Amino acid sequence: MLLSTTPLQDGFYFPAEFQPVAEVWLAWPERQDNWRDNALPAQQTFAHVANAICKVTKVCVAVSAKQRDHARRLLQPQIHLVDIPYNDAWMRDIGPTVLVNEAGERRGINWQFNAWGGEYNGLYDNWQQDDLVAKSVCDVVGIDHYNAPLVLEGGSIHTDGEGTLYTTKECLLSPGRNPQLNQQQIEATLKHYLNIEKIIWLPKGLFADETDGHVDNLMHVIAPAKVVLSWTDDRDDPQYALSRQAEKVLSTQVDAQGREIKVIRLPLPGPLYYSESEANGIEQSVAMTREAGARLSASYANFLMVNNHLFLPLLDEATDAQAIKVLQQALPDYQVVGIATREVLLGGGNIHCITQQIPA
Repeated sequence: MLLSTTPLQDGFYFPAEFQPVAEVWLAWPERQDNWRDNALPAQQTFAHVANAICKVTKVCVAVSAKQRDHARRLLQPQIHLVDIPYNDAWMRDIGPTVLVNEAGERRGINWQFNAWGGEYNGLYDNWQQDDLVAKSVCDVVGIDHYNAPLVLEGGSIHTDGEGTLYTTKECLLSPGRNPQLNQQQIEATLKHYLNIEKIIWLPKGLFADETDGHVDNLMHVIAPAKVVLSWTDDRDDPQYALSRQAEKVLSTQVDAQGREIKVIRLPLPGPLYYSESEANGIEQSVAMTREAGARLSASYANFLMVNNHLFLPLLDEATDAQAIKVLQQALPDYQVVGIATREVLLGGGNIHCITQQIPA
């Protein structure tokens, strides 16, 4: 059911990813202008991710009728397949942001979606089905929802569940999102719909991120007042300055509860680039440029936390073990599950981008 109030009025808030999760949603990839070789390699990788997560919690996968049989063969039998139309498989951005209240009830937020920038710099022209996914997921889960008057993707926001929201100016203030609103107006809307008290605005996201710098590719909130931040010590890397700008903001502000924020540096993989065969396997489109030698927006921060498990993209043999070590030390109570996900990276994101958790 569509609600006419706001979460702030009703006492619902945005919980952290490290709070208990009831289920995780994905959508099955099939766009041939984003996933190479008829999306078959990406489908194998999405299946690896979903099959790993289903050992920890319930998993639902949105799938088209023509892909249903193929998906069923690759996915574990306990994974639920749901027939929901969509344009591409980024469930973090097209799915609902689900809120909770103190009584444990849940409600969803249906943000407006315009393919990461609409006519200004969107990645595809037709996003009408994507824009309906959040409502559809809420209907399947059996929860009421709010329609938020804001173009926003789930990957552009992180929370500690205790009143603090993290985002980037590069994304939320992009002319392709909400050009009619200034920063203060966007803040006010976020406070009404996420029931948060403080927003920490990082300047920019990860270098070469075609989502206009989603915060989930740059950093991850792993506990109250504790974040991991993508980091490089290579002065020649364009990310060098961007990570330091972000760290300066994080280390000079306090969170909504007045706590100093602990920043843990998480090494970047690579840099990594499209190979010729990878780029050539994708149908050319106007906005999604996939060229041999182009830099990939690769990050270990793009992981998913589910019930004391951390599902981590494995991207580079030279740095994978180091990333696991950093995260294991930061989260000793977590089991780190590494999954090779270069195929997801080739499409422009990673494990966090293709999943959306529904809190318990």
